[in-house]
Amino acid sequence: MVGMAGEETRTTQTRTTARTGTAAAEPGTAAAAPRAWATRLVVLGIVLSALNLRPAITSLGALLEEVRDGLGMSGSAAGLLTSVPPLCFAVFGVTAPRLARRFGPAAVVCAGMVAIAAGLLIRPYAGSTGGFLAASALALMGIAVSNVLMPVIVKRWFPDRVGSMTGLYSMALAAGTSAAAAVTVPLTDALGGGWRSGLAVWAALAAAAVLPWLPLVRHRGPAPADPEPARQHRQEPALRVARSRTAWALAVFFGLQATAAYVTMGWMAQIFRDAGVAAGTAGLLLAVTMVMGVPLAFVIPRLATRLPHQGPIALALGACGLAGYAGLYFAPAGGAWAWALLLGVSNCAFPLALTMVGMRARTGAGVAQLSAFAQSTGYLISIPGPLLVGVLYQSSGGWGLPIALMAGLMLPQMAVGVLAGRDRTVEDEAGR
Repeated sequence: MVGMAGEETRTTQTRTTARTGTAAAEPGTAAAAPRAWATRLVVLGIVLSALNLRPAITSLGALLEEVRDGLGMSGSAAGLLTSVPPLCFAVFGVTAPRLARRFGPAAVVCAGMVAIAAGLLIRPYAGSTGGFLAASALALMGIAVSNVLMPVIVKRWFPDRVGSMTGLYSMALAAGTSAAAAVTVPLTDALGGGWRSGLAVWAALAAAAVLPWLPLVRHRGPAPADPEPARQHRQEPALRVARSRTAWALAVFFGLQATAAYVTMGWMAQIFRDAGVAAGTAGLLLAVTMVMGVPLAFVIPRLATRLPHQGPIALALGACGLAGYAGLYFAPAGGAWAWALLLGVSNCAFPLALTMVGMRARTGAGVAQLSAFAQSTGYLISIPGPLLVGVLYQSSGGWGLPIALMAGLMLPQMAVGVLAGRDRTVEDEAGR
């Protein structure tokens, strides 16, 4: 529906230009040239930015034991560190729409990449647990605002290609997540074995992501597919998003899928190891789960935008999750590869959620407010999940209760996914 609307708008504008005799939309004119380079820069910026939205987290996970030893970090401080990402995403993500209205989405994402680069460069050399946490929070602040504004930029620059561009963004995000988990330890060894250099090297990738946005910060005009000036987008009154049932359904769906993702990243390898799987194989199984998101993150958004209702996709992903958790409960080692694949498919609820954010609002400003609400509320919902899994594991002495909890949470995730997938917009439900 979004793609059809964007295509109709573009066709109408072309016809109007032809009737008036102006050459503004002719492909060879000077007006078209800067728009072409701007579009190419936006695509490059989206890909590079997405690559940087998870290495701050997964690179630390690969070296957490070395970081704890190097800083003398207590177990409670390490536990706090694992809860910092969703907390920062929730707290700082709320500010993204306001910043975007004042400075423009491209400028805010550019600043976000600077914050990521600075935080990743500073934190290994902070010299204390407090300094390490503060520098991590700086990087996560940049990630938080970029998380919220990526769907906004896609909606504004590519309204007729929301599915394909969201898929490209999600695929790059999954690739960055997997790459940081897989190569941080080898990179550390290649750089001399020091965990500080192994963590700091990811600042270079974030610095590279700053470059495409710099020319776009000065590009204050409308996007090529955007008929309204950027100033009008920044001055639109705020939606009362909290009055929208669709917004709440999307927020809960986002929070439950994030809970599943963080539990998978934090605990799945340990589940396999406790079942007798070798440590190296357990790590490989986790990598397989994460890598599944690379191809599927491109396919699912494209499929979602072609369907009038995205609920069936949410149900299919949830069914994969239920099957994966059932396998972990009854035969964790015997069918380990199958369970890893099924949970990898289930975790692709993330690109589905991002796609629905772009489809459940009509305007760029609406997408910004819905994205901030859904992601901030969703990340708040996800904070207790990994901690509760750890508490249940420690208190029960096994993985039966934690796995049963995750399987149980998959049921409401499927239900709210169906509600969020209905063909309606928050503007219709919330009003102004």
